[in-house]
Amino acid sequence: MVTTTTIFVGELFGTALLILFGGGVVAANVLNKSKAKETGWVLITFGWGFGVMAGAYFALPLSGGHINPAVTLGLAASTGEWATVPVYIIAQMLGAMLGAFLVWLVYLGQFRDSPGPFLGIFSTEPEVRNPVQNFITEFIATMALLFLVVATGQNQALALSGVGVLIVAFTVVGIGMSLGGPTGYAINPARDLGPRIVHQLLPIKGKGGSDWGYSWIPVAAPLLGGLAGGLLGAAVQNMAA
Repeated sequence: MVTTTTIFVGELFGTALLILFGGGVVAANVLNKSKAKETGWVLITFGWGFGVMAGAYFALPLSGGHINPAVTLGLAASTGEWATVPVYIIAQMLGAMLGAFLVWLVYLGQFRDSPGPFLGIFSTEPEVRNPVQNFITEFIATMALLFLVVATGQNQALALSGVGVLIVAFTVVGIGMSLGGPTGYAINPARDLGPRIVHQLLPIKGKGGSDWGYSWIPVAAPLLGGLAGGLLGAAVQNMAA
């Protein structure tokens, strides 16, 4: 039975697993004295995909496995069920912060042996800083994600078997490979904002700035993209019903 407590526990630890795997694979790639240093973008995209898979499978029986405020809003828009949205989002934010803190603990020695800055391990940074382009990129990528989430959620066979989670995880890998180049593909407000707060607070030598001027884009664009993807995805699925 899904309750407020199970939602909070599932989303807290599910999102923490997402960030532990995702932030961890980025740290493994960029920090000195890491055995996975410079292994590349493909490994990073699979690391994030496996993070989605681990977090969502853990949270699935407890909360439905959203682990992303954009998914929560998109599903609420498609179903009209808004009552538990605040619980989901609070748990996701706290979970993202917990996961980012654990990444720092795991790679503490590597952080001390690397020159920085380190924001890219915690949050996204655009390769070309253009707010309009960056916003559009995050909006489209998140909208594409919600199309798939809504489709798999409305397919009862996929939902009951758990295969839907696997499909969504590999979709995240595909989004990273295809659409992640411009911005680093946040597609999840908690994934970006929670670790950015942790980056601001942690005592890391040479960590650099937390880039708060950019921080609104990987929050606002995925939220709006999630809403759009949820509504459009539900509309398309209802046409086929």
